[in-house]
Amino acid sequence: MIIRTYEMGYFQTNCYLVYDENTNEAFCVDPGGDPTELIEDIKSMGIKLKYIIITHGHADHIAGVYKLKNETGAVVVAHNEDYYLISGETKKLIPIYANMKLFEVDMFVKQDDILKVGGMELKILETPGHTPGGISILVGDSVFTGDALFRGSIGRTDFPKGNQEQLIKSIKEKLLILDERVRVYPGHGVYTTIGLEKRFNPFLI
Repeated sequence: MIIRTYEMGYFQTNCYLVYDENTNEAFCVDPGGDPTELIEDIKSMGIKLKYIIITHGHADHIAGVYKLKNETGAVVVAHNEDYYLISGETKKLIPIYANMKLFEVDMFVKQDDILKVGGMELKILETPGHTPGGISILVGDSVFTGDALFRGSIGRTDFPKGNQEQLIKSIKEKLLILDERVRVYPGHGVYTTIGLEKRFNPFLI
């Protein structure tokens, strides 16, 4: 499994391209800005993008989905509880993205759903709190957490429908139970591990 990171958009959102080097099948997490460089890499490396997975519906995580889907034909995956954001509410919430092109979700997922990409098995973990439909994606010894869990912090919950108590419960019950060696790839900032966050994250101690 190879992970490539692209910082996208106004808020330097981490977009991840994850591919199986044996089959060249891939999935992408949260293309939150202009995906031109990502698309060029996909084409030049001969990668088949199977899924575009949205951890939550805020515009800084989905702004590049329309173009990426059109260029690759990948299946767009999200949780139905965030469809209200994806279908347009996020433009009102974050007006700087007012011109973002909307798109349709092809597949809705829920807790413990499994997606397969090449030899990789992706397990969906429901981690609401930052938004009602927030999800994380567990793949082997890596987990992609969107804006649920960061290095030394957690996602903000002051947006409409945010809930800090729910977010902390999600993190403790879905993420902190993972092996301490699991790497956490967040929506912003640098990666961390489950072990480090269990011991040092001030929101979780």
